[in-house]
Amino acid sequence: MRVKFLFFTLVFLLVLLGIALAFFKELAPFHLLLAEGGLCCAIALLLIVYQRVIKPMNVVDYGMELLREQDFSSRLGLVGQYEADRIVNIFNRMMDQLRNERLRLREQNHFLDLLIQASPMGVVILTFDGEISEVNPVAIKMIGLRKDDICGKRMEQLDSSLALKLAAIPRENTAVIHLNDANVYKCSHSYFIDHGFKHPFYLIEKMTDEVIKVEKRAYEKVIRMIAHEVNNTTAGITSTLDTVGQALSSEQGMEDICNVMHVCVERCFSMSRFITRFADVVKIPEPVLLPVELNEVAAACKRFMEGACAERGIELLLECDGQAGKVLMDASLFEQVLVNIIKNAMESIGQDGRSQRPQPGRIVVRTKAPSYIEIEDNGPGISKDSESKLFTPFYSTKPKGQGIGLVFIREVLVRHGCAFSLRTYADGLTRFCIMFD
Repeated sequence: MRVKFLFFTLVFLLVLLGIALAFFKELAPFHLLLAEGGLCCAIALLLIVYQRVIKPMNVVDYGMELLREQDFSSRLGLVGQYEADRIVNIFNRMMDQLRNERLRLREQNHFLDLLIQASPMGVVILTFDGEISEVNPVAIKMIGLRKDDICGKRMEQLDSSLALKLAAIPRENTAVIHLNDANVYKCSHSYFIDHGFKHPFYLIEKMTDEVIKVEKRAYEKVIRMIAHEVNNTTAGITSTLDTVGQALSSEQGMEDICNVMHVCVERCFSMSRFITRFADVVKIPEPVLLPVELNEVAAACKRFMEGACAERGIELLLECDGQAGKVLMDASLFEQVLVNIIKNAMESIGQDGRSQRPQPGRIVVRTKAPSYIEIEDNGPGISKDSESKLFTPFYSTKPKGQGIGLVFIREVLVRHGCAFSLRTYADGLTRFCIMFD
C-alpha cells in the first residue's frame, strides 16, 4: 500500500479516536487528560511526518509526472527539509542535463538532416520492417521515381533497376552496380543503432564520371595505337600491291594474280575504314548547344530513316507531344544519336520486319513535354545479363557488332547532360529513353 494512503488512514483513525474520547465522560480526569495529551502528541508527530515525508513525496510525484510527460524545462521547488531538498537538487540537475542533452540531440539531428539532404551521395533509410522511411533528393533522382512512390515501400517493390539491385545486396556489404543507363554506382548496405536495434540504410555513390574517364583514357590510347599501326601497315601494303599489280598487269596469264592482289588491296582499305570508325569515337567534337525544337529533330530523323525501315518491312511511327518545347542541343550530333538508336532497333527486329512476336516490326519515335524523347521497338528485347553491359566499350550483342555504336551514343548524351536508359519493360517493348535537364 502507498505511504500516503497509510498516513491518511492513520489520521482518520486518530480523528475517530478523538471523537470516541469525547464521548467517554466516565473516564477519570487524569486518564482523560493523558489520553488527550497522547492524541495531541500523535497529531503533532503526524504533522512532522507529513512535513518530512508526505510533502517531499508529493514533490517527487510531481517530478515523476514531469519525467513521464518529458517536460524537461520545469523545475521542483525546495521544501525546507534537508533530505528532500537534496533529492530536489539532484532532480533539478538531472533535468538540466536531460534538457541540454535533448537540445544537443536536436541540434545534431538537424545538422544530420541538413547534411543528408545536401549530400552528393544517395541516402535511403529503412524502417525495422525494411520499408523506406527517408530518402534524400540525390537518391530520388538515382532511383528515378517520385518520393511519394518510394516512401512506405520495400526496395523490391519499386519499379526501378537500381532499387532491385539494392535489394539484392546483403547487409554490411558493398557492391558496384552497373545499370542499363550507363551509370555505375558504389552501394553500401549498412545500419546504425536506434533504440537498441539495428536500423538499416543504403549509401549510393555515383561513380559514372570516374569510370567513364578511366575507360575513355584506356580505349583512346589503345585505339590510337592500333589505328596508327594498322594505317601505317596497310598504307605500305596497298602501295606495294598497287606497284606489283601494275607491273604484272602487262604480263600474260597474270590476271588471276592481279585479281587476288586487287582483293587484298580492298581488304586493306576495309580494315583501314574499320579502324577509322573506332578512332572517330575518340574524336567526337564538343557539342555546340543551341535551342532546338525537339519535335523538329524527331521528325527529321523519322523522315531520314523511313526508307531503310520500309525496305525491312518495319513500320516507323512518330508521336509528337505538342507541349514539347525547345531544348539545348547540338542538332547534328543529336540527330546522329537518334539515327544510331533507330538503326539498332531495326537490326534487333530483323531483316524481314518480324520480331519474336507475331505482329510486324514496329518502331515508334515519341516525344513528351517538356523535354523527353524515347524510341520504342517490339524486337526480341534485351536480356537482364546484357542490360548492365550495353554501354561498355567494345561490348555488343550482335554477332558482328563492334561495340562502338552505344559508346558513341553515351558520349554524346553525357556531353549534353542528358539522363538516359535502355531496357526491355514488362510489356515486352524495348525503350531507349532520353531526358534533357
